Amino acid sequence: MHDLVIRGGTIVDGTGAARYLGDVAIDDGLISNVGTVTGRGHEEIDATGLIITPGFVDVHTHYDGQATWDPELAPSSWHGVTTVVMGNCGVGFAPAAPDRHDWLIALMEGVEDIPGSALAEGLTWGWETFPEYLDVLERMPRTVDVVAQVPHGAVRAYVMGERGARNEAATPEDIAAMADIVEQGLKAGALGFSTSRTVVHRSSDGSVVPGTYAARDELVGIGQAIKRAGHGVFELASDLNPCAEEFAWMEEVSRETGMPVSYALIQSKLVQASWREQMRRTEEANARGANITAQIALRGTGILMNWRATAHPFLLRPSWRAIAGKLWEEQLAALKDPAFKAKLLAEPIAPPGVKLNDMMLQVFQDWHEQYTLGEQPDYEPTAAQSIAALAASEGRDPAEYAYDVMMADEGRGFIYLPMLNYVEGHLDHIAELLHHKDTVVSLADGGAHCGSICDAASTTFMLTHWVRDRTRGARVSLEHAVMRLSSHTADSYGLGDRGRIAPGMLGDLNLIDMAGLRLLKPYLAFDLPAGGKRLLQKAEGYRATIKNGQVTFRDGSPTGARPGMLVRGPRVIDREVVAAE
Repeated sequence: MHDLVIRGGTIVDGTGAARYLGDVAIDDGLISNVGTVTGRGHEEIDATGLIITPGFVDVHTHYDGQATWDPELAPSSWHGVTTVVMGNCGVGFAPAAPDRHDWLIALMEGVEDIPGSALAEGLTWGWETFPEYLDVLERMPRTVDVVAQVPHGAVRAYVMGERGARNEAATPEDIAAMADIVEQGLKAGALGFSTSRTVVHRSSDGSVVPGTYAARDELVGIGQAIKRAGHGVFELASDLNPCAEEFAWMEEVSRETGMPVSYALIQSKLVQASWREQMRRTEEANARGANITAQIALRGTGILMNWRATAHPFLLRPSWRAIAGKLWEEQLAALKDPAFKAKLLAEPIAPPGVKLNDMMLQVFQDWHEQYTLGEQPDYEPTAAQSIAALAASEGRDPAEYAYDVMMADEGRGFIYLPMLNYVEGHLDHIAELLHHKDTVVSLADGGAHCGSICDAASTTFMLTHWVRDRTRGARVSLEHAVMRLSSHTADSYGLGDRGRIAPGMLGDLNLIDMAGLRLLKPYLAFDLPAGGKRLLQKAEGYRATIKNGQVTFRDGSPTGARPGMLVRGPRVIDREVVAAE
């Protein structure tokens, strides 16, 4: 008898190989048989008409705080994800000096738009060092496995205090102390180190993340700590300005340590180097012996604007500011008042003297790059679907049109503004990047940007938009898409025990109705600690998600099973030996 047998599904095994009909057996949390399973199971699932995939591995999340109180880790877990890597972009909660708790919360709140009140109430702390943080994570069972990285911002502030927080230059003694903390964290089980080098990432007080301007010797010194630990990804977000200098130190770190460096590839008006230049420099560095990977998003990284979200086009107009602190019921009543609407629309986009940067101008008046987001979300809209075009077609002012879009469904309407990675109104460059050997699917940001971005559903978007539905350009085969979401992401962090449907691999699987798979409209929930808000997005079509042989979700609903755990260190499996057995 097997613990679990899934019968008669179409197996897409995560390697990129052609799909085939077959069964999968799981025993003691591991896949024990694939193909034709003759033995019975204590539990059996009929997968006729469904595809069977490995559980997906999401390598760019920010559940560092949420993972200490929430065993479900939604919304990522709702979208077939069975392993999450957190601690990206240089922010996290360890190491944490006792007098730095509020400071770390403010840093995460500012950079990742996670409500500080929710973090303050949800975090119970109980650690100071990074190994102690891992011990706390290990105590909670979850629906998914969690993987931690050591964040530069926390390390720098822990070692250097206010000097580190203010981004002063590190001394050789500072660098040695930081490197020691990173090495200890990796040896305790972290699988990476992360840093931020973009001025967009700022604490809630407006200061940039510690490490933003770190010099080459600091970065290389920490890279040497990764080398001593023997494993670890060096992950970063950067403005790549100047591009040549950024790639020079990334190449040096990778070549001297032998460790992978992974950076966020961004196509934006704010980044001087185009995506093609970024990839050219990546290819050239790797040809010289480096191991550099570009993290790519699957859709335009865009904010969702709504009256109750973090941003919307009328945020700085005096009439809105007058009601911004009121209860939602009072705000909604005012917004429905024609006199209030007329007054607000007649006002300037911001008070006199307020300096607006390019990003703010996109939000407040760039109607050509803002789109409606209806009941069936379209994340590759055409120019004809912009607020500007739709308003013009009706002979209306675009600001008024945008107001009415957000008033839909009792003020729950959304406007979609793809600020990054949306090139000339299409996603053709992502289709090209999805087949490039030096890229990894990433940047879903699960757990972060709670009031502005909801890209944790990217796995479902891959299967719907890129595999099945896209009509404006190239698509991706199902086999390639699943490989990119499972074995490829798993291997990028040394997680060789998952991401494939083969004997000896973890029993992490998804059973998916491809014909019925559908992304639902995002919505705002106020379910974080202290009533904190977050954008959520559900899906239909996941018949079951299985973690370590236990069904964690059926038809999108949690079963209560929590077999997930903290992953410590890389996982290596000799697949030839397992196959021979």
